[in-house]
Amino acid sequence: MRIEKLEPSTHKQGRWLVWLDDASLVRVGEGDVVSLGLYAGKELTGGEAEALTAAGEQSRLMERAVGLLAQRPLSRKELLDKLCAPPRRKREKYPYDKLDDGPGPALLEAQREALRERAEGVADRLTDLGLLSDGEYARMVARHYAAKGYGPRKLRDELYRRGVPREFWEDALEEREPDGDQVLKLARQKLRGAEPTRENLKKVSDYLARRGYGWDEISGALDRLREEEWE
Repeated sequence: MRIEKLEPSTHKQGRWLVWLDDASLVRVGEGDVVSLGLYAGKELTGGEAEALTAAGEQSRLMERAVGLLAQRPLSRKELLDKLCAPPRRKREKYPYDKLDDGPGPALLEAQREALRERAEGVADRLTDLGLLSDGEYARMVARHYAAKGYGPRKLRDELYRRGVPREFWEDALEEREPDGDQVLKLARQKLRGAEPTRENLKKVSDYLARRGYGWDEISGALDRLREEEWE
């Protein structure tokens, strides 16, 4: 395999276009051009061709990852899941609907594992650059849901759902200070001026529990409601 043409992209800084003699095009980063020793007219060995293909895939994944993070913050797991997810149009990446038409399950699984490995490398690089941080993401999620009036159990549920490792949970939750006034405000809103009867207080308690508050915070709010009734 021979490199027919090598030129920088006019659309994206740092990207280089490698045209091969089979009319295929590989997009790589500037560092790949240097590390792989690429130049127009170079004859590639089998190993060099594989390295070039891998570099092209890595570059594509990196660009996609940066684009995803530019849209909104993500946990490492969320990013990896998006990078490794099959495209919506199945035939783009997995064009074989029948085993006798394609490479078979063993090769497909190997391709998926290779993709996952490249995606892990991209995530590691973004972490080193400070663009991907589960710790900071966990704190952001905790602040967001705490500001919306949710309790610690809801925050933990969200961190779990988003794939944030448990080692970051407690540090994130420490930023949420217990706010009895906030819980009481929610309890009042749910009660809507009704008398704090046992039945109504049960509804308030269930409501606060669904919002992720623990019994200590709930019971404190219920006691305040009872006290207000007697004032």
